[in-house]
Amino acid sequence: MTASERSIQLVRVAAEAAADKLADDIIAYDVSDRLVITDAFVVCSAANDRQVRAIVDEIEERLRVDAAAKPVRREGEREGRWVLLDYIDIVVHVQHEEERTFYGLERLWKDCPAIALPESVTKVAAQRARGAVE
Repeated sequence: MTASERSIQLVRVAAEAAADKLADDIIAYDVSDRLVITDAFVVCSAANDRQVRAIVDEIEERLRVDAAAKPVRREGEREGRWVLLDYIDIVVHVQHEEERTFYGLERLWKDCPAIALPESVTKVAAQRARGAVE
């Protein structure tokens, strides 16, 4: 089983929204073979709590407007260290850099296939890695 087209669409919208708010290390995994509760995970991080919240707000807005999707559950927003947005088809994890390093979701899901992200997302990541984006 692989992630549905709807799930892939939601992943792409969420990743673009995160990139627009300068999220770091945006990745997506197709977890549909391992989990029955969702098709995909999107994981990204930010340097501080304020940026985590800004990324979360942008993802929610873009998914609502561009894909008519609303989260069925949101956790961790108060602390702003690790916010989980559950859209049933996908789950978005926006983490503070320290939480991302500590919990290592990439290590847990490394056997799952990566979902290709839009060029606009990978382009921003490459520019930031080179220090071209302020």
